[in-house]
Amino acid sequence: PLLGLDSDNGGEFINQHLYTYCHREGITFTRSRAYKKNDSCHVEQKNWSVVRRLVGYDRYNSRVALEVLNRVYELLRLYVNFFQPVMKLRHKSRQGSKVRKVYDDGDHNAFTDLATFRGSLYLTFRSCPDGHDIFATSRIVVMRSDDEGETWSQVHTFSVANRDVRDPHFLVFGDTLFVYTGTWLVDGKRDVNDHLGYCVWSDNGTAWNGPRILEGTYGHYIWRAAAHGERAYLCGRRKREFAQTDDRGDASRLTESAMLESNDGFIWRLTGFFNLEYGGETAFLFDEQGGVLAVERSGGERPALVCRSAPPYREWSRTELHRTVGGPLLARWGERYFVAGRIVEEGPAAFTAVGWLDTTTDTLIEGPKLPSGGDTSYPGFHALSDTAGLLSYYSSHEGTGAKEYTSIYVAELTTD
Repeated sequence: PLLGLDSDNGGEFINQHLYTYCHREGITFTRSRAYKKNDSCHVEQKNWSVVRRLVGYDRYNSRVALEVLNRVYELLRLYVNFFQPVMKLRHKSRQGSKVRKVYDDGDHNAFTDLATFRGSLYLTFRSCPDGHDIFATSRIVVMRSDDEGETWSQVHTFSVANRDVRDPHFLVFGDTLFVYTGTWLVDGKRDVNDHLGYCVWSDNGTAWNGPRILEGTYGHYIWRAAAHGERAYLCGRRKREFAQTDDRGDASRLTESAMLESNDGFIWRLTGFFNLEYGGETAFLFDEQGGVLAVERSGGERPALVCRSAPPYREWSRTELHRTVGGPLLARWGERYFVAGRIVEEGPAAFTAVGWLDTTTDTLIEGPKLPSGGDTSYPGFHALSDTAGLLSYYSSHEGTGAKEYTSIYVAELTTD
């Protein structure tokens, strides 16, 4: 049966007769936004691919011509719908463009990361048919490229029963590639105290193990991980003293930012705290001596923080940046410190943007905004050289508006 109908704003669709029919038959009736042709892009493209390629641009000017066209269209309808292959877009390379859409299945695909392991490039993200919010239907996807991001293939996917999996991040630790995810308990309450980290892991990028609970992460919303020497470190935000409150305890005055450490990537213990209120998503970057530089998204849309510490990571300094950076990424690229994340401008308009961190003054030097908008950000990065790199991110700017629809992109960046 017909379940839904989406049209443009023409009077041939927007009228009382069609509305009454849809209401009577239980058909969901939606319409695209005015003057937004991409809201109906899958239909509009057929003006060329089906009609113009066959009959050209001439207009019919007689009843005889109309009858012939109607007969042609009747045959063409059968040919296109029953004798031609129909596929969903999974990968698209745009000639002459610096941005590729690498995953698009009509669902909400978000929260990306990139890593290199045993000569291949890996991409991970969350995919959910029900949208951005908390759903047990969510899953983590892992993809691999053997040609520096030109083509991708899926190598693994996983979910956790009764939990929403999200914010996946890679960690290359020893001879193992880990994928970490923070998970919400799907019980309608949404409390950080019920948060729990999970991982899958592989020693070759093809055969995967897990998912497995990360011991020591219960009550912590885990995020990016980094390794230095024989230890791995993980950002985890939590409620102060695991307080029992009516709110979810994320990005509030009670939210602490904790550094966790591990010797094996599976069992974690508390090292210390680097923020005692309004804790948020944080990216760690270690130098050769073990000093750590971090960019933290401060909760409540407060300005992001530059955080610094040295072993044993008990004392931290914090400096405010002049703007919020959502889902921050921090990487050493050549001789500079590369930053990427979500920025919000007046409107409010949100974009994924890149820039540089001036570590002498702890200020952000803003760079360009990527093709993005709406629900966007959570980037991953891979340096191809000191002047070229790849940035993964997600965005809803090409969505139809009919559902929470976001795609995964990989941008080619240069510093020239």
